[in-house]
Amino acid sequence: MPKNLKRYYGAGDLHYITCSCYHRRPWLGSARRRDLFLSVLEAMRKKYVFVVVGYVVMPEHFHLLISEPQRADPSVVMQAIKIGFARRLLATTRRSKQLCLPTNTPAHIWQRRFYDFNVWTEKKRIEKLRYMHRNPVKRGLVAEPDQWRWSSFRFYAYGEAGMVRVNDWTVLKMRTRERNTF
Repeated sequence: MPKNLKRYYGAGDLHYITCSCYHRRPWLGSARRRDLFLSVLEAMRKKYVFVVVGYVVMPEHFHLLISEPQRADPSVVMQAIKIGFARRLLATTRRSKQLCLPTNTPAHIWQRRFYDFNVWTEKKRIEKLRYMHRNPVKRGLVAEPDQWRWSSFRFYAYGEAGMVRVNDWTVLKMRTRERNTF
């Protein structure tokens, strides 16, 4: 990790995460690829046991608002999501010859790092959710947030379940500290 980059984990905060595709290329530019990404996100949510409070998948980046995972930390989760998606994408595109890459040539899908902002207040949580849900409208991809299938907006607006389970706090177990007796 770079010297000046500090991540704050362990306090039970929500984490607003942004990750971009390599050189802002639209690796998430098709419905099939966005669906693939969401299936990887859901698999990692189950594996690392964390709550997805909100998300949006855009053609060249994504935003997540997640709890701290019960297993590992957000950096490990991000690595697993990015690697899981990249491996599946490269395997399917090489099989279908959508990429003109020799089998042994690495292709970059993601920027190396990700942006992580600790969300401490309800006001910030709402602000981040609104920003995520309005992102497809702001970019001109849809006229209204509910038209973009690859976000948690429809869960909040209509209670609809999507490919990723949203706001399921029952998965978290309360942590207790062991006390030393004197």
